[in-house]
Amino acid sequence: MGMVLFACSFLLTIFTTCVYAAINSSSPLSIGQTLSSPGGFYELGFFSPNNTGNQYVGIWFKKIVPRVIVWVANRDKPVTSSAANLTISRNGSLIIVDEKQAVIWSTGEASFTSSRSHAELLDTGNLVLIDDVSRTTIWESFENLGNTMLPQSTLMYDLSHGKKRELTSWKSYSDPSLGNFSLEITSQVPLQGLIRRGSVPYWRTGPWAKTRFTGFPQFDESYVSPFSVVQDLATGTGSFSYSTLRNFNLSYLTLTPEGNMEIYWDQGQKWMHHLTEPEHSCDIYGTCGPFGLCVRSSTPRCICLKGFVPKKDVEWRKGNWTSGCVRRTQLSCQAKSSTKTQGRDTDIFYRMTNVKTPDLHQFASFLDADMCYQGCLGNCSCTAFAYISGIGCLVWNGKLVDTVQFMSNGETISIRLASSELAGSHRTKIIIATTACLSIFAILVFTAFMFWRYRAKQKGTQHQANTRRVVGTLGYMSPEYAWTGMFSEKSDIYAFGVLLLEIITGKRISSFTIGEEGKSLLEYILIYACVFYQIVKTWDCWRESGGADLLDQDISSSGSDSEVARCVQIGLLCIQQQALDRPNIAQVMSMLTTEMDLPEPKQPVFALQIQESDSDSKTMYSVNEITQTAIFGR
Repeated sequence: MGMVLFACSFLLTIFTTCVYAAINSSSPLSIGQTLSSPGGFYELGFFSPNNTGNQYVGIWFKKIVPRVIVWVANRDKPVTSSAANLTISRNGSLIIVDEKQAVIWSTGEASFTSSRSHAELLDTGNLVLIDDVSRTTIWESFENLGNTMLPQSTLMYDLSHGKKRELTSWKSYSDPSLGNFSLEITSQVPLQGLIRRGSVPYWRTGPWAKTRFTGFPQFDESYVSPFSVVQDLATGTGSFSYSTLRNFNLSYLTLTPEGNMEIYWDQGQKWMHHLTEPEHSCDIYGTCGPFGLCVRSSTPRCICLKGFVPKKDVEWRKGNWTSGCVRRTQLSCQAKSSTKTQGRDTDIFYRMTNVKTPDLHQFASFLDADMCYQGCLGNCSCTAFAYISGIGCLVWNGKLVDTVQFMSNGETISIRLASSELAGSHRTKIIIATTACLSIFAILVFTAFMFWRYRAKQKGTQHQANTRRVVGTLGYMSPEYAWTGMFSEKSDIYAFGVLLLEIITGKRISSFTIGEEGKSLLEYILIYACVFYQIVKTWDCWRESGGADLLDQDISSSGSDSEVARCVQIGLLCIQQQALDRPNIAQVMSMLTTEMDLPEPKQPVFALQIQESDSDSKTMYSVNEITQTAIFGR
């Protein structure tokens, strides 16, 4: 009988000291003990991050390794001793006390029906404090979030009561105290998510459009979003939450010490990463300053919006874009009082597609896009507008900040400009038309050349490389034709690239022309050295400023910086040293007529190709020394 009583007593001791169903004044939770949720999904207990020695009370996923902490009670005041308890105080509050019974952390004073209460951990991961008499919840961890939120928890704001619920990052992965970053939802209409670094905006989601945030280019209107937003203008409240996707039971959204918002789903054996933001340098708030545009697919990444120029040109060229851009031409509505007095000089709107709309939007209750346009046109302080599916009309007054150019799936925004700013579109059409004509001409020339080569082979000429005389304008000749006589479609592409850069700059890349009388080999080398110097200057300028400084001053007001940068990049691609690196005719046409992403041209390299003849001799040439050396085989 004694043995049976001893066994029962031993089992009861294990049960009461290791696993708890609830915490009350007579059953505190000590270091080494845990409280589990009914379904065994979450666990509450003391933990020490990275074995630092500091003890914290936290909640984590029970059955998933490695351990992920989703909530910390005493994040700013760790327990440094080996003895501590999580218990219920005399007035019914949930508290942490050390070995001297000093209070380390508390849920605070609350309205209790009685002094009796207990704490439970729910299967949602929510730790709740319940009044034993009224059975009402008087405190919960979901209303006191740390760096992580779970499904069914919410971020919120309440303007009438001055309340806000947000996430705050850990200082480091081993220190859960308050870090530098916070994640909140704004009270704008429609609202958006915002990460702050201290008090300064760091990243934002873009405005909410019924089922998605517009600042996520990977999420189009067909995307099944896990996010849910409720905004009540009458009460001045708003909330954000998210749910688990189908086939996933557990999930969490966290704000890392580096300021990244990350979402993970439970895949059984491991966590599956779903989302990380910000993911690109352009996503950092205000990277390009006011009226600047951050282009994800180009280098350099910042350009001015059409109709704007860098505010501080020297800083802009050095890659410091924070000062942004300023308007190049004064708006007509600023010079004249109304649209009626503006006449033909009425301001116009330039449409940009696939963009993350700027911050500081305002909702306007216009019924359609045309009314949105008319409303913005009639208000001189309105600098831009957008009519977005799922939102309606948004307008911007003043500076346009944090505008990003996506590769696809962005929104369309119309920016207010002086009417003279769109005159440059005529020049773009001329370039495209010229390109088409030159492409057709190049095809005809190539066809004629191939026919001539065929006839030459019939007469016994086997290699075009045996040509003894260079005929034509040397500056437009591809390196392989000038030095070896080898000709292909890519030779015409090289010539077009030179021509395109000349159209942009208004300058000839070379004034040297070689006729039937020929030139000496050293003169060829000197001419190509001059051409190479101009190409390197062009490439350097494109790397530093996108090529905006190359535009001919006579037409500098007729083209946007983005158009100039794109044309310069296409020109540089066409004049690559190796023929294989150049695009073909179809690719050039597509580059000029669409908004496809462009590859980055390689840095120009000056190389004189050595032509092998039928003899045993080879010739090498040095440009720097201006010497000519002939080597003959013995």
